[in-house]
Amino acid sequence: MTDLEIVRVTALSDNYIWLVHDPVSDETMVVDPAEAAPVLAEADRRGWRIGAIWNTHWHPDHTGGNAAIKEAHGAVVTGPAAEAARIPTLDVAVGEGDTVTLGGHVATVLETPGHTAGHITFHFPGDAIVFTGDTLFAMGCGRLFEGDAAQMFANMQRLAALPAATIVYCAHEYTQSNGRFARAAEPGNAAIIERMVSVDAARASGEPTVPTTIALEQATNPFLRASSAEELADRRAAKDAFRG
Repeated sequence: MTDLEIVRVTALSDNYIWLVHDPVSDETMVVDPAEAAPVLAEADRRGWRIGAIWNTHWHPDHTGGNAAIKEAHGAVVTGPAAEAARIPTLDVAVGEGDTVTLGGHVATVLETPGHTAGHITFHFPGDAIVFTGDTLFAMGCGRLFEGDAAQMFANMQRLAALPAATIVYCAHEYTQSNGRFARAAEPGNAAIIERMVSVDAARASGEPTVPTTIALEQATNPFLRASSAEELADRRAAKDAFRG
């Protein structure tokens, strides 16, 4: 159980920005700020100063708030070394096995390419939490814009091996559409059917469906559950064309 305070900040049409505060050190960081205004407003409301920005990849809906937050709070931007040229605000470039800290909490950097060529994930093993950006979603995975199915399959295998209780903080509210595909991909999976009852109810009332857990994804995510890169590729192509 972590003592980190993790606040969901909604942005754009379906982005989630994660504002993370360590009450012991009074340090605060933000993961993938799509835009600055809602983050700065939430930090100000709580009396938090944002000392760090952690980016999982270069896409503008994950880095768009970097410059303004950096200017307002003097935040240091950490992100993937492989995408340094595409994140002009980057201060600290990290890769596989590097560690980053928030107070006494240590996160290990996992390279998880596929959605983008240099995508990374931040895993806090001591807190049983992981920030997966656009690699692992609730009931889904990121589109393969710059990588391939073999890379994404390796990512899924790696994340599936994390402790089952690990809490997964992803960057978009895609669960309902992902779940509709999951039902079609695995029509006999009772866990998916059961989960979608709660997902549909949550979305009908305007409630979020993330974070999720590794255990829940092991039971209901057709990409995490794929048995091979070929099966993942087939499922990703089917999801890209899915209109259910």
